[in-house]
Amino acid sequence: MINLFKYLKKREIIGIIFSIALVVLQVWLELSMPDYMSEITRLVQTDGSLMSDILIAGGKMCLCAFGSLIASIVVCYLASNIASSFATVIRSKIFDKISKFSIAEMKKFSTSSLITRTTNDVTQVDMVIGLGLQMLVKAPIMAVWAILKILDKGIEWSILTGVCVVILLLTVSIILIIVLPRFETVQKLIDRINGVTRENLTGIRVIRAFNAEKFQTDRFNSVNEELTNQQMFNQKTFATMMPVMNLVMHSLTLGIYIIGTILIMNAGLADRITLFSNMIVFSSYGMQVIMSFLMLAMIFMMAPRASISARRINEVLNQDISIVDGDFDGKTDKKGVVEFKNVSFKYPDADEYLLKNISFKANQGETVAFIGSTGSGKSTLINLIPRFYDTTDGTVLVDGIDVKKYKQVALNNKIGYVPQKAVMFTGSVIDNVAFGKTDKEITEDNVKTAIKVAQAENFVSEMEDGVNSHIARGGTNISGGQKQRLSIARAIARDPEIYIFDDTFSALDYKTDSILRSELKKHTKNATNIIVAQRIGTIMNADKIIVLDKGECVGMGTHQELMKNCSLYKEIALSQLSEEEL
Repeated sequence: MINLFKYLKKREIIGIIFSIALVVLQVWLELSMPDYMSEITRLVQTDGSLMSDILIAGGKMCLCAFGSLIASIVVCYLASNIASSFATVIRSKIFDKISKFSIAEMKKFSTSSLITRTTNDVTQVDMVIGLGLQMLVKAPIMAVWAILKILDKGIEWSILTGVCVVILLLTVSIILIIVLPRFETVQKLIDRINGVTRENLTGIRVIRAFNAEKFQTDRFNSVNEELTNQQMFNQKTFATMMPVMNLVMHSLTLGIYIIGTILIMNAGLADRITLFSNMIVFSSYGMQVIMSFLMLAMIFMMAPRASISARRINEVLNQDISIVDGDFDGKTDKKGVVEFKNVSFKYPDADEYLLKNISFKANQGETVAFIGSTGSGKSTLINLIPRFYDTTDGTVLVDGIDVKKYKQVALNNKIGYVPQKAVMFTGSVIDNVAFGKTDKEITEDNVKTAIKVAQAENFVSEMEDGVNSHIARGGTNISGGQKQRLSIARAIARDPEIYIFDDTFSALDYKTDSILRSELKKHTKNATNIIVAQRIGTIMNADKIIVLDKGECVGMGTHQELMKNCSLYKEIALSQLSEEEL
């Protein structure tokens, strides 16, 4: 957890120092009160004592109590403020780090785990910092100071207090040994329950369509019950601490008075007042010592879980980024040229290559299409262009420059990417189409033109507020085909050099597909189009078609050339269209 403290700001560090100073003042004031209590006891027992002296001592005692209260309120305010600010910074750091993750890092952690680390884990650390400034600093100072004050008050009482402290420490140690390994299990179970909940909510339509509600409920209940049982065990184990604490505290008080009674009975008349006064003071200081260790015990209960949460946070913050930003700003003489040179690729945790020795070149204005069976590596191949992954071997060039040398912002400004699964964000139609940052200004006219080219004008104009109509998160209030067309419009509005369509037209009917591609060809005549498709009709007019099979290029050429020279392409084509149509 100490590694996270480097993210504290100067203002927060000053606040911590001031809080510690106030805690020391608070401890001094609280430990001064038993001295005044002893003085009042002595004055009451002494003949000839003036009432004014007793009132003055009582007044000082009240001032100490009031001063301690004010210091405690200020420390509580500062601690809460520092903890909240620190949590804000950590959450921001985690979000920024996750935003730089490649797909490989996202798969390593999983979405549900990253959500838990950003929320629940940060909250655990936040709570410990907030309470730590109040208790973790105060408890040891008070314990040591109180022990120093009572050491000369009576060896019998000191031994009794020491025994009680040892019992407390043993109790806390045993509980921590039992519970500590289970805290990490709890956080992992929270990850799992988060993942199951997300799957259930995002797949609600499929679940209902297949009458799988009971299966999903049982699945959730299984994880939920496991988490509950783990938490119940932890809480029951911690619950044993409070009875032990109360037993020790009351036993100490009782023991002090029993020992005090014996000492007073065996002492001379002159020493009885002093012993009685010491007994009163010792009972107060003894309780302060026990309360100090009780506060430490509370922190010890929270610290292990916070420590595990801090480690999980550090795993994210210290994760090496596999996609390292280059320093090239993207200014080139060439426009829209994409070239693969002997490119091979395998996933970081895989043994076999998914792509093997792929080479081709797409020039400005050309349309290059990829086709092949499921799992042949089509989508993986085009994901190497925007650097969602980096090549294992070989080079991917954009405008003659290795993509690894580009600044990612500059590379992305050259590309209009339309993913296989259309993604919509909460906001209006215009917000979704003009989404993101580019080196060109996207005006409302650009958005309307893009919507028209993407054949989305009809359904957008029928919506209540046109381009200002609301789109729900994930686009749940529009159809799959509508989402796909808005996704295409988003890429068109950027007016990029290179368009990448990852099986984008699959959700469209043949008529809309044909019209859209016709309009798209006119609008993007000066741009390079790279298309992944399953339909022969979508790609048969491409300038170059590349056929993939098990990650290898088994054919390259025009539709007519491949029908003559590539048996796999011909087989795919004939499975979709008749020879006359082809």
